[in-house]
Amino acid sequence: MIEIMTFRLAPGADEAGFKSADRRVQTHFAYHQAGLLRRTTARRDDGVWIVIALWRSGQDADASGEDWNRDDLAAEFMSFIDASSVRTERYATLD
Repeated sequence: MIEIMTFRLAPGADEAGFKSADRRVQTHFAYHQAGLLRRTTARRDDGVWIVIALWRSGQDADASGEDWNRDDLAAEFMSFIDASSVRTERYATLD
């Protein structure tokens, strides 16, 4: 399962602060989730960000989503993001 989240930072959000929050959420939250195989964050030149997560299964991604909604690091990460710009998509892998 591939999960893709695209977004823009909130107006006035500090990019360095966001990058720091992203590192913390990746190290101390994401990689502690069952079934997460890989996660990476990138940015386009026009300011659109993307987080790509590879999951063992959709069930693992769903379970992580429940934890995400209760986690302080996730809340800090999301505080930098313009909520109206968030788009999340999931794709089933072919292998």
